[in-house]
Amino acid sequence: MQKRNISVLFLEKKDESMVDRIILDDTEIKLKDYEAHEKDSRREVAFIFDVTTEDYHDVAVLLYRGTFDVSIPEEHLEFRGTIINYSTSLDNLYEENQTGEFRVTLQEIEA
Repeated sequence: MQKRNISVLFLEKKDESMVDRIILDDTEIKLKDYEAHEKDSRREVAFIFDVTTEDYHDVAVLLYRGTFDVSIPEEHLEFRGTIINYSTSLDNLYEENQTGEFRVTLQEIEA
C-alpha cells in the first residue's frame, strides 16, 4: 500500500465576537487585529489598522490628541484611554497611493 500525503488548507473563520472596530472620540476605525488585557488594574488595548494616503492627515491629527474616549462596541466597553505605544510601517503617507499599517496601544486612565 502506497502512502499518500494530503495537504489540507484550513481557512480561519472569523469569530462573531471578534472585535473589528474601535471608536476614538467620534472616529470609527476598522481594525485588522485587536488584543485586550489588564495591567496594573487598568485596561490595555492594542490594535492594528491600515491607513491610506487619503486618510493619513485625519488619522494623524486624531492620534496626536493622545487621549480619547474609547468605545469598543463588540465588547460593550467604554473608557478614557491614552496612547502608550504607537508605530507605523511607513513614515511618509503623503506620497500618493500608499497604505501604512498603524499599531497603537491604549491604556485606561482615570476619567
